[in-house]
Amino acid sequence: MTRSNATQIACIGGGYWGKNLIRNLYDLGVLSWVCEIDAERLAELRATYPSTDFTDSTNRVFGDPNTAGVVIATPAANHGELVRQALLADKDVFVEKPLCLSVEEGKQLVALAFERRRVLMVGHLLWYHPAVLQLKKLVEEGELGRVEYIYSNRLNLGKIRREENILWSFAPHDISVILGLVGELPDSVKAQGGNYLHDKIADVTLSLLSFPSGVKAHIFVSWLHPYKEQKLIVVGDRQMAVFDDLETENKLVLYPHSIKWKNHQPIPNRADARPVPVDCGEPLKAECLHFLECIETRQLPVTDGLEGLRVLTVLQQCQDALVATPWPSKSHSANGQQPYFVHESAVLDENVEIGDGTTIWHFSHVLRNCRLGNDCRIGQNVVIGPNVRIGNGVKIQNNVSVYEGVTLEDEVFCGPSMVFTILFNPRSEIRRMDELRPTLVRRGATLGANCTIVCGATIGQYAFVGAGAVVTRDVPDFALVVGNPARIIGWLCACGNRIEVKGNKRDGICRSCHRRYLKIGKEEVRAA
Repeated sequence: MTRSNATQIACIGGGYWGKNLIRNLYDLGVLSWVCEIDAERLAELRATYPSTDFTDSTNRVFGDPNTAGVVIATPAANHGELVRQALLADKDVFVEKPLCLSVEEGKQLVALAFERRRVLMVGHLLWYHPAVLQLKKLVEEGELGRVEYIYSNRLNLGKIRREENILWSFAPHDISVILGLVGELPDSVKAQGGNYLHDKIADVTLSLLSFPSGVKAHIFVSWLHPYKEQKLIVVGDRQMAVFDDLETENKLVLYPHSIKWKNHQPIPNRADARPVPVDCGEPLKAECLHFLECIETRQLPVTDGLEGLRVLTVLQQCQDALVATPWPSKSHSANGQQPYFVHESAVLDENVEIGDGTTIWHFSHVLRNCRLGNDCRIGQNVVIGPNVRIGNGVKIQNNVSVYEGVTLEDEVFCGPSMVFTILFNPRSEIRRMDELRPTLVRRGATLGANCTIVCGATIGQYAFVGAGAVVTRDVPDFALVVGNPARIIGWLCACGNRIEVKGNKRDGICRSCHRRYLKIGKEEVRAA
């Protein structure tokens, strides 16, 4: 749907975010090319936009004299080189955040755009959001009073990436807005993060910014959050403002709260919230229109290369702080003494957290990114990890390996030389570490000596796996299983003694501790 006299724009990248840019450019009648290297995705886009030219070669895009501008929506690792190529081809450029992945390269790209008199615009979408524009106006007009604190939460379950961490994926938008509201760069940056899905990639980060004017800000981002949240809160000494992008109607709300001092004590003075009316409109469409306007008028974009470079500078400061200050681990007590015992022959790798009262004996090895709870007993020649979570009060006897994919809840007992498998069909010559099947051993379960737990199984609470048994499927709570393959032969109480269930009765009792149980069906027993 291109118009002959319109400025023609190409989009490089048609993935998760690129498809939204393609839709808007097409609706505006300016989409000339779509460049996408994934053949299946390219075919889908071709079917949706049949009047557009498609290619898997950026050279065809950069070599088209009728294409005035290029939108880049590829993985961040490719941004810098594609921006450079586009500028050298004398194309105006709109690149999704971040501008690139290093401050030095960012400076070179900004200088190149200036040298070749090209538009360089960075996709900091929130500056085209009516609610954010209204928030900036409120700050500039002094409606909030003196701004004291800004904090943002950008949380979701996904989209999880492997080419960049959560800081570089989620935080640029919020950094951009905070810098714009404060009007200066921070003079102090601190950050901490946690790596859970990959030992080199942060999934959660908290960044703390301090500004010369005294304003403080924090940015909390995570792609391991149970629900989506996108909030930015500005605290002034007169009013507080909340921007909630997930609200359908009242996206910007003012809270005229204040603090009154009485008898030298601060007293909160609460007031009713007041929604702020904002214009409707899709921010991404406004962003695309602004890029077209900049091409036609040669004006500087609101989010130009310099603005992108400022955000990149703070991102890099956060990343440097993240590396310098890893997520704190419970490795030492306040008096400098270890609150746990590790034999001198045992080995602990980096980023390992050991709980109070835990003991680790001869020749055992805890690999990177493992977390052991309090009061655990780890015997001789035990291997744990990487990326393993073990609860409190767990006992692991000699010659046991607890590999990645296995989780032990509280009070689990692993008998001598028992085995966890992690792959269902291993071959030495075929790497299948991306096919791990998780194994969960729930609270209080006992795994007898020399038993084998085939990967993918869940061992229920207080279940008991007999010595030498081979478990190939889930084991119910309180079940006693033996044999190869393991089968249920009875039920055990949480105290470890038999539950007596006579005949077809549903009621059961432990003669030792007198706990009562209910038998539900053939393979389920519950505490009464």
